[in-house]
Amino acid sequence: MGERTYNSSVLLHNWFEDIALDQDLLKDFMYRKERGELLIQKMGSYKETLLNKTELAKSRDGYVHFGDMVLLINPGTVNKNAANLHLPRSPMALTLNVDQSRFMASSRVESPCDVCGSLELTPCIRNTFVITSLDGSCVGDPLRYGQSFALRTMEGIAGQLYLTSDLKLFLKFAKKSRMQLVNLTDQLSFLNSWQVLYLDPQMRLEYDGYPVLANEKVIINHTRTNQALAALQKHSFWAAFGREFEITTHTFLDSHRVEEDLNHWVIVTGNPSIPHGTMFQAPPPICDDPEPKSKRSPGPSDCTNQVRSDSHLLS
Repeated sequence: MGERTYNSSVLLHNWFEDIALDQDLLKDFMYRKERGELLIQKMGSYKETLLNKTELAKSRDGYVHFGDMVLLINPGTVNKNAANLHLPRSPMALTLNVDQSRFMASSRVESPCDVCGSLELTPCIRNTFVITSLDGSCVGDPLRYGQSFALRTMEGIAGQLYLTSDLKLFLKFAKKSRMQLVNLTDQLSFLNSWQVLYLDPQMRLEYDGYPVLANEKVIINHTRTNQALAALQKHSFWAAFGREFEITTHTFLDSHRVEEDLNHWVIVTGNPSIPHGTMFQAPPPICDDPEPKSKRSPGPSDCTNQVRSDSHLLS
């Protein structure tokens, strides 16, 4: 029943209808092939599209600015030989974890979208984020410690989505660690608000309000939940791009009440001398002073020294 007992070469029964149906199928196939809508074509372009290289912002003054296209990289384990509660970790970048079936249906990243940590540190559409203002700051203004901002994906294929997090709920949590969920949404709200905190907690209050130095370790803190962004290498999974790792919002403190390296992040800018290069992979400058004054964030001690020098000149 339902078996085809004739073909187009045999002019029997509804032969003309079968010929027209075969011709329509062939025309539809050629039409979809020309437009690149075949499933095999979409599967081939899925990785190629999301791995298109991007050009990061070049910081001329050494600071992070609103509107800059940057990478967020967790530098990994600081000292692999030291005693640590966590296993040695490699650097990983905050990356979009795009659902392949949903992307092939619409050819762009849709909300909501998961995020993950990837060992691929080359700037591309998947891992490039834009520093976005939430308080009306203009594009080009420096981002300051303690100032609220949003992390947005690129326009076009990346969907212009915002990094968001919220309190853990009964049906809303990270799949592996069961901590706070971090994902991307298209709605701009208070849940998209983040802050950059100075790495040293003893100097954190003194540096509040000063410009954020690019390519230096900082803490990315969620404003609503007061939890720091973390990369968990022990919670991994396999995706279309290989083995990737879970990203959550949770502050990991050591015995000295200091954030562990799971919460350390580097806001990476582009390398002016290398196309599609990053300052994270650039060799350190050769100089006697490990922290030149021209590359160091101004601190409270600098202001005190300046006041003393001015008073000396007046006297």
